[in-house]
Amino acid sequence: MEVRKKRVLFVSSEMSPFLETSPVAAIARMLPQALQEQENEIRILVPRFGVINERRNRLHEVVRLSGINISIDDNDNPLIIKVASVPNTKMQVYFLDNEDFFHRKAVYNDKDGKFFEDNDERTIFFCKGVMETVKKLGWAPDIIHCQGWMTSLIPLYLKTMYKDEPVFKDAKIVYSVYHEECDDNLGDDFSRKASLNSIDDACLECYKDSNINKIHIGAVKHSDAIVTACDEAHKVVENHLDGKLVMRHNDENTEEEYVSFYEKLMS
Repeated sequence: MEVRKKRVLFVSSEMSPFLETSPVAAIARMLPQALQEQENEIRILVPRFGVINERRNRLHEVVRLSGINISIDDNDNPLIIKVASVPNTKMQVYFLDNEDFFHRKAVYNDKDGKFFEDNDERTIFFCKGVMETVKKLGWAPDIIHCQGWMTSLIPLYLKTMYKDEPVFKDAKIVYSVYHEECDDNLGDDFSRKASLNSIDDACLECYKDSNINKIHIGAVKHSDAIVTACDEAHKVVENHLDGKLVMRHNDENTEEEYVSFYEKLMS
């Protein structure tokens, strides 16, 4: 079977070597390079958390992509796009930034370990910002692969408010589920804010209990294919996998297995 070259958009909550707090970082670093080395075209988008050192990592603003405002409730939040190269590769990474959401020197929790109260809006900003950035790039992906709970609204947005956008009309969405060792919650108002006044209640139902594991389920329901990163992650979503193409990731997975997985998804 001839393997088609693909355009794959990787969206991750973190990526090595810029930020490494969970297993997401290593996979987000390995997989795009493996796909690129097989002559596929890739793009990578991640949040620009304040713990990422701009000078050391040589981030610089992409002026032609910046200037979008992401509205959440009555607030317009400017989106700044920065870019850096992954050392010793030919890969570039786009960082989505905003002064209010990402300039603190922490990722998800304050110095006392408390989950930030605005993690709901940070998530909404990042996910909507991804969609708007790809539109502005004018680059139509065949596959959008989301990794980490902070990407969990992208499958919903792709299947609802962005479904008629030409740049997304042929895209298939993959969502990787990781086991979250926390009981954190994005708050009672998460699903209303996430709707951005454009999504009906039926589509948002699975996001109303905004516990981190429950929003994984919401993302799974709106995705075309699922990767579960461990047995514990699989158990979180196992009752919602009917009709989905499913792959279980393990440390022995090769890039060929992922290419085969993507090929099945596109067939």
